[in-house]
Amino acid sequence: MQIIDLSITIEAGLPSDPEPMVPAIDYTDHIQGAEQMATFFPGLRREQLPDGLGWALETLHLTTHSGTHLDAPFHYHPTMDGGAASLTIDQIPLHWCFQDGVRLDFSTKADGERITAADVQAKLDQIGYGLKPLDIVLVRTGADRFWGKPEYLLKGAGMTRESTLYLLERGIKVVGTDAWSWDRPLPYLAQEFRQTGDPSVVWEAHFAGIEKGFCHMEKMACLDRIPRPYGFKVACFPIKIKSASAGWTRPVAIVEDP
Repeated sequence: MQIIDLSITIEAGLPSDPEPMVPAIDYTDHIQGAEQMATFFPGLRREQLPDGLGWALETLHLTTHSGTHLDAPFHYHPTMDGGAASLTIDQIPLHWCFQDGVRLDFSTKADGERITAADVQAKLDQIGYGLKPLDIVLVRTGADRFWGKPEYLLKGAGMTRESTLYLLERGIKVVGTDAWSWDRPLPYLAQEFRQTGDPSVVWEAHFAGIEKGFCHMEKMACLDRIPRPYGFKVACFPIKIKSASAGWTRPVAIVEDP
């Protein structure tokens, strides 16, 4: 059995997010940890600790959308499924997050190009697979090759409202991408909106969740390491944060030996 890590590492200072979202990490080393331990154990001297060292810990400054994460329907809108209250990340049914996986490879598409419903159906036909309810659909764009670089924000094709609803209408509840966004990169959407004035292009794939609630993972990685397009499991349980729009996750593909 193979367990394949599909996440990126949260690191401080990488330019792969808009500046306000770039994580920061304060590291407390073992020497500082020894000083902190003395406040919990009055009278404790450093030399009484193993090698004079205490605990190590880290303080993170980041959003729930930093790193590889699972977006809840609440991220897209306060309502879903025709007016029902949108689920927050602590309300996501856990069985959604451990299901059969399907990888659709669109890495040959240009940056900013649309992935249409016809594209999705053609890819399913190519790999010889029919979607079933609750499959976890992973969209490979190849954008993860640029993780850690400013151009990451511009890389990868993206889903549309039409192609997202194509999946949701077939009972899909969780999807994922190795790009920064499930939509096409935001600068492409912004450029199209400036040129046309058409608001339907704004976050169109996300806003599909208003009609049918779903979750998607963003900033995944290594989808190319999954040895086959289906016939594997995906586990992607999110961190449980009260009433939040997303939660960090470390998704894995579980591939049984043939």
